[in-house]
Amino acid sequence: MTNTIALVTGAAGGIGAAVVRALAEQGTTVAALDRDEEGLRAMADALAADGLRAEPYPVDVSDHRAVEQTVDRVERELGPVDQLVNAAGILRLGEVRDFSVEDWTATFAVNVNGVFHVSRAVIDRMIPRRRGAVVTVASNAASTPRTEMAAYAASKAAATMFTKSLGLEVAKYGIRCNLVAPGSTDTPMLSSMWHDETGPRNTLRGRPDAFRVGIPLNKLARPADIAAAVLFLLSDAAGHITLHDLTVDGGASLGA
Repeated sequence: MTNTIALVTGAAGGIGAAVVRALAEQGTTVAALDRDEEGLRAMADALAADGLRAEPYPVDVSDHRAVEQTVDRVERELGPVDQLVNAAGILRLGEVRDFSVEDWTATFAVNVNGVFHVSRAVIDRMIPRRRGAVVTVASNAASTPRTEMAAYAASKAAATMFTKSLGLEVAKYGIRCNLVAPGSTDTPMLSSMWHDETGPRNTLRGRPDAFRVGIPLNKLARPADIAAAVLFLLSDAAGHITLHDLTVDGGASLGA
């Protein structure tokens, strides 16, 4: 993947930052996008301290005009984008009957609309070149119901089917579109779901009261574990794989 250009959203932290680092270590030129400008620059500085490079591009993926302008700027400044990773995402918890319209709208604005805006902007430029690879970071919650996670699960299910349908449309141009579906991963998003010291234990062992099994491998995923799956699907090693949903959850969804 040396001498290629990748665009990664949600790059300021968590899985997105791990993907940026993994790509940079492979010699890929990375455009790192996130609305958290301070976090984005801190991530880029941390890479630079290790002799790696990523170019920060602050942008809100829910703003389609800003996305189009940013993708245009990336291609002017770095060159044609070969790979896209949709890793931007937010989590708002709550039972449906108490869930606010604002939280529902915000969840879909980032997790669904953001994937649409960025994918369309990048795909439009990939099609004339007749090459490219897209990976959307979804979730095992897209196929496994979760209490208090209806908005998140629904948004990830929408992003999943959007990415597969997009992949079907652009396959004739040699562009591949796949998904990685993480389970519980050691990120701030996961720890935000823990209310006390029982949180990590319940994640590993499960919660019958929430109809949730634990993790058969008895460990949390590291962001680097998810990044490794993303890099595989972007690489030539996955050159005949498209419309695929790769679950990386330690067995938590029991193969569903």
